[in-house]
Amino acid sequence: MPDRPLTVLTYAASASLAAVALVYFFNPNYLIDSDSSTSSASTRKKGIVGLFNPANDCFINSILQSLAGLGDLRLYLIREIHRRELGGPEVYAAVPLVDSNGKEVDGRKLASLQSGEVTLGLKNMIDRLNERPIYKKTISAANFIRVLEHAFGTRISKSQQDAQELLQIVAERLSEEYHAGQEARKRARTAQNGVVSNAELTQPEASPPKEANTTDGGADTEINDAATNAPTTQEPVNEDEIDPLAEEEDGFPLEGQTEARTECQFCHFVPKASPTGFVMLNLMVPQKSSTTLNECFDAHFKTEFIDDYKCDKCRLEHAVEAYSKEYERARSDERKAMIQTSIEKLRRALQDDPEKAPEGVELPDTKLAPKRRIARHIEFTTFPKVLVVHLSRSVFDPRSSSTKNLAKVTFPEKLPVGGLLNRRIYKLLGMVTHKGTHNSGHYETFRRQHLYAPYSTPHVVNASGPYSATPSQSRSTLPSPQVSAESPNLSQETNASSSNPDTTGRISSSSASPSSNSQSPPSTRPSSGSMNGTHAHKESDVSTAKKQAPTGIDGVKDRLLNQEQKSRPTTANTSKSSTMDVSRFKRKKRPVDRWWRISDDKVKECKTSEVLSMQKEVYMLFYEVEKEDSERR
Repeated sequence: MPDRPLTVLTYAASASLAAVALVYFFNPNYLIDSDSSTSSASTRKKGIVGLFNPANDCFINSILQSLAGLGDLRLYLIREIHRRELGGPEVYAAVPLVDSNGKEVDGRKLASLQSGEVTLGLKNMIDRLNERPIYKKTISAANFIRVLEHAFGTRISKSQQDAQELLQIVAERLSEEYHAGQEARKRARTAQNGVVSNAELTQPEASPPKEANTTDGGADTEINDAATNAPTTQEPVNEDEIDPLAEEEDGFPLEGQTEARTECQFCHFVPKASPTGFVMLNLMVPQKSSTTLNECFDAHFKTEFIDDYKCDKCRLEHAVEAYSKEYERARSDERKAMIQTSIEKLRRALQDDPEKAPEGVELPDTKLAPKRRIARHIEFTTFPKVLVVHLSRSVFDPRSSSTKNLAKVTFPEKLPVGGLLNRRIYKLLGMVTHKGTHNSGHYETFRRQHLYAPYSTPHVVNASGPYSATPSQSRSTLPSPQVSAESPNLSQETNASSSNPDTTGRISSSSASPSSNSQSPPSTRPSSGSMNGTHAHKESDVSTAKKQAPTGIDGVKDRLLNQEQKSRPTTANTSKSSTMDVSRFKRKKRPVDRWWRISDDKVKECKTSEVLSMQKEVYMLFYEVEKEDSERR
């Protein structure tokens, strides 16, 4: 007996160690990957990876931390690098002599864009920032800085710089690298069909640039400089007809398009608007004590009226009137015929395209053209997946130096953008704040606590395409289909059996039929087999009852009643567990209300209310379109 408590404690300790070993073996990242809403405070104290600030690098650190919190951007970087690896280095090493418009291209610059060195450098940097450290960890952005310096052929000054200017340069470079790579892939697919469009391909004089090797623990990254000569061809070809799948690629997520539409208030002519691409939306902050982000949007997209504008259509109509008056004054028939020809050309141009003046017709001097009033407004034509908003707080004074606008700007967590028919809802994922004056200060980053995969291939077991949705290889936890609840009333059959001596034979025959088996209640015995096992079990019960039939009808009645009573609680428990399983899957996940406040290597936690209260310091906002809207697109 004295050894019994010791034995119990030994068994308990062994079971605990076995449970810990199982958790560590099957899910070693349980404490790291657990939901932030259920994690303890001690678990969250470890924070995320910080960045060193050796010399005024807070503007770089704030931008990198903000970009690391954008899931759509990271997904794009993974896919773009994978696309380049699938195509091979020879696809991006071939440089054409002229572009699609027939203009000569800078081979060295185009080779650098096609190599995608900034895209690769940013992906490696973001992967390292998205690691989940179990202790405080700080890294350096020196590798990414060297990539930028190599790509642009210049040095980044160690003095204080503007974070918005850096993000503008990086985003535009990423967009250019994507379009250059897309054109290279299009030329490669065209060459596989036996033609090369626009021009012969050549190799750049210098090898494609390489990313600098990491020195502080990061993965070494290189751009392959292998190059092969692509086949040439005799005739240009329409690339859109050969490459119908080129538009299926997901583009750069920060890139959107707007159009500036103008309308003449006299003739109501609307010229054709050309879309303008953007990677960042610059909004002016009005000079007052407080404002809202919606007011800044309204000021940027509102309809403005411009006077003294010379409308193309009104100018052609003025030319028709001038030639008509000259026709009345003309004396010779030859002159009248020339004027009549000019009038017909002008009227044809008014019907076809008023923006294009007819050839061979001399228009009156532009000083004599009528001046009209036009209405101009800007509208979205392509919504970006990630909307970056820059609040311009610079106030330029020609008599003195520039100052900073300290107005409070109220901004929402969810931002609706667009009209009623094409509206998108954006959710706030990051923010960059600035404290200080116009010429000096400090940048900080607020980043929502989202748990993204730390590596580019979180589902390495599943075999699927690079752009397809990854199927789940695990067994579904949804409840299996239930047997129909429309079971026969056994009590009625039993009552009928007492009045009819031939009841036993009818019961045995009905139990053996397929229809009665499909509608019978489930067995009370737990079984891991299929329905055939249950069917055999019921047949054995019926056969047993059949053997006991000569002893009397009461024995059969009691056995059937016992079977019915045993089956009822099992059916209720099964339906109850099924309802609980379905409700568990339908449970909505609570929104993440915690953020990281990052100041270089200092990381601490804050809430959404604290983020929205930074109205005086807010400088840049990073919104990501909600998934329902992105899928609907």
